[in-house]
Amino acid sequence: MMRKVIAGLLAGLFGLSASAQQIGQNKDPNAANDFTLSMKVQLVVETVVVKDKQGNAVEGLTAKDFLVTEDGAPQTIRFCEHQDLAANAKPLQQSKAADEDLKIYKRLARTQIAPETVEKERYKNRRLLALYFDMSAMRPADQLRSLYAAEQFIRTQMTSVDLVSIMRYNSASVDVLQDFTADRDRLLSILETMIVGEGQDSAEEVDDASSADTGAAFGQDDSEFNVFNTDRQLSALQTAAKMLGQVNEKKSLIYFAGGLRLNGINNQAQLHATVDAAIKAGVSFWPIDARGLVAEAPLGDATQGSQGNANIYNGAAANATTVAFQYSQDTLYALAGDTGGKAQFDSNDLDRGIVQAQQAISDYYVIGYYTTNTARNGKFRRVRVALAQDTGAKLEFRQGYYADKEFTKFTAVDKERQLEDALMLEDPITELSIAMEIDYFQLNRAEYFVPIVVKIPGRELALAKRGGAEHTLIDFVGEIKDMVGGMTVSNVRDNVNIKLSDATAAELAHRPIEYDTGFTLLPGKYMIKFLARDDETGRIGTYQTTFVIPNLNKEEKRIPISSVVLSSQRVELKQALYDAAKAKEREKEDAVNPLVQGGSKLVPSVTRVFNSSRSIYVYLQAYKPHPEGAPPSTQPLMAFVSLYSAGAEVFKTAPIAVEPNAGTRLGVVPLSFDLGANRLAPGRYDCQVTVLDPATSKATFWRAPIVIAP
Repeated sequence: MMRKVIAGLLAGLFGLSASAQQIGQNKDPNAANDFTLSMKVQLVVETVVVKDKQGNAVEGLTAKDFLVTEDGAPQTIRFCEHQDLAANAKPLQQSKAADEDLKIYKRLARTQIAPETVEKERYKNRRLLALYFDMSAMRPADQLRSLYAAEQFIRTQMTSVDLVSIMRYNSASVDVLQDFTADRDRLLSILETMIVGEGQDSAEEVDDASSADTGAAFGQDDSEFNVFNTDRQLSALQTAAKMLGQVNEKKSLIYFAGGLRLNGINNQAQLHATVDAAIKAGVSFWPIDARGLVAEAPLGDATQGSQGNANIYNGAAANATTVAFQYSQDTLYALAGDTGGKAQFDSNDLDRGIVQAQQAISDYYVIGYYTTNTARNGKFRRVRVALAQDTGAKLEFRQGYYADKEFTKFTAVDKERQLEDALMLEDPITELSIAMEIDYFQLNRAEYFVPIVVKIPGRELALAKRGGAEHTLIDFVGEIKDMVGGMTVSNVRDNVNIKLSDATAAELAHRPIEYDTGFTLLPGKYMIKFLARDDETGRIGTYQTTFVIPNLNKEEKRIPISSVVLSSQRVELKQALYDAAKAKEREKEDAVNPLVQGGSKLVPSVTRVFNSSRSIYVYLQAYKPHPEGAPPSTQPLMAFVSLYSAGAEVFKTAPIAVEPNAGTRLGVVPLSFDLGANRLAPGRYDCQVTVLDPATSKATFWRAPIVIAP
C-alpha cells in the first residue's frame, strides 16, 4: 500500500497561554502547621584504582587522602570505601550440579537489578559480572557456544567474591533473568533453560557484493527498518548499562554477540549515547565475538546462499565478505575501548574473555560526592581525582561524565527551551529512532537546493484524544553547520500535527511518519543535527551526520548530475493543511524544489524499500551548461534505467531523449522515469541510471541497491 504523508504543518512558534497563579489559600488558624521541605541532590560515584610505582595496590587510604574536582571546582567526599577482592577470592567447591541433573525451570523468571541499601552492603568486596546475551545478533551455533562458555566459567572459574547476573536481549526487550548472585546452581539452571535459536531472525543482512541471491520474498517491516536494527541493539546495551548503574561498585558487562556492524554513519548518535551511558553508570563492556576463530570460505559459509552473480568471478564478493566480517568486529572493539574493557576476537576459548573481565577487577576505592553543580543540563563535566600527598602513585578513574537531562513537566516556553538545549548537547538523546535522506540539486552556478526527508517509525509515537479524534504532535528542530568554519549556515524549527482517523490510527503501528524540508547551500562539507520530539511523551530522537555538496561546475570527465531520487509516492500539495504564517515560507521553498511539479510533490524513499503493488519513480537532473555569451545547447541527453539481479539485467526502460532547458545557463535536463514495480518479482535488485551525451561522448552511471517487497 502506498504511503501517504498525513501531516499538517503548523506555525514554528509555540503559543503562550496565561493562567491564574495560586498564591495561597484560606486555612484554619488553629490547625497544625505542616511544612514540606524538598531538595534535589546528585550523587556522583567514582571508582579509583591506586597503584604504587611497582604496580602494587595501595591500601589503607581514606577520604582525607583524596582530592576531587569537577570542572575545576573542589568537591566534598561523602564516603570512601575500599574494595579488596584479591585477598578474599577463593575457588568455589565443586558444584553438585556438575554431577547431578539441574533443576530445569518451566519458564524463565524476570527480575531486576537490586540497588545496594544502607542496611545491607551486599556488594562490598564483591566482583560484579553481568553476562549479557544478544540473541538477536547470534546464530544458533553462536548461541550454543556462548551459553557453553558461560557454563564453563561458572563451573570452573567462579570464585567466592564473584556475583554474576544474567541478562538477555532478544530483539524485543532487555530481560534480567537473574540478579547478581553467588548461587552457582541457580545460574547454571538459567543457562540451561535459555532457548537456543530465539531472536536470530533479526540478524543483520548486508546489502553488498556478498549478499546471497535467495530469490525469495521477505517482509516489508524488517527490510523497511533494517537501518534501525543496529540502533535497537545499541539502545538495548544502553538500557542494560543504566540498569547496572544502580549499583555503585565497578561492573563488567560481558557482551556475547555475533558481531555488530554500523550502517555507515547512521548509528553514530546511538553509539555515542550508549558509550556515555556506560561510562556514567561505571560499566565497562567486554565484548566476546561468539563466532570464534572463523575459517570462512571466500564466498561465505553454509549459513548463506550463493551470490549467483558476476561478483563471484571478479573477486568483489570475496572481498565484500572479508570486509563485512571486519566491520562487524570494529563496533565491538570501539565499545570496549571507549568504556575501559577489552574485546575478544578470533578465539574459540570464549570463557577466556570472561576470565579477562574477572581478573581486571581486583582492588579499588569507591568514592562518592554530591556535586555542587546541580544543573541537570546534560552537559559534560570533567572530573579529576588526586592524592593529597604526592607519593608518585598512579590513579585510574573515570575522566568525566554527562550530567542528567531533565525534560519533564515543562510549560510551552520550557518545551521550546528543551529542544534548543537538546540541540546543543554533546550527548545525543536517542529515545526515538530517526532515518534521513539528504539530496541536492543545482539552482545556479553557486547555489544548491538540498531537500531532506526524515522518517520515524510510527510505532514509537504516542496518540492523544483531542476533539474526538486521534492526534500526534511532533516537534522538529535542526541546524546545519559548515565543517570548515564551524558556523551555523541554516536551521529549521517546525512542528507537525498528525490527525488520524480510526483506520489510519491503527496503521500507525506499521507505517512510518515522514517529514520533509529543504535548504539552499553552497558547495562544501556540512554537518546536520536534527531532533524530533513526541510532544505527548517528551521522547526525543537525534540524527547527526556529515554530508558533502559537490561543486558540479568542476566536473569535466563525466556528465554532472544531481542526486538520484527513488520514490513510490507523489503527494498532492493541497492534501497538507498549512498554517497561514507558514504557508508563504513553504510556497517559496516549493517554488525552487525540483521535486515539486504540477501541484504534486515527489517524496523520496529513505529506506529504498518498495511495495510490488506500486510504481517506482526515478527522478534526477543532468546539467549541460554553456559558457556565458554562447548560445545554449540543443543537443539532447539520452538516459535509461536498468535493474540487475544476480548480475544479470532483468529490466530496462526505453531510452528517453531530453533537451536542456534553454532558459537556464546550467542547461538543466530533468530526467523522470516510472518503472512500474508491479511487473517485477519481489526481491533485491541493483538500480542503475545511465546518462549519455552523444555530442561529447560523455557518460555518467549511478547505482544503488533497492528492495521490492510483496
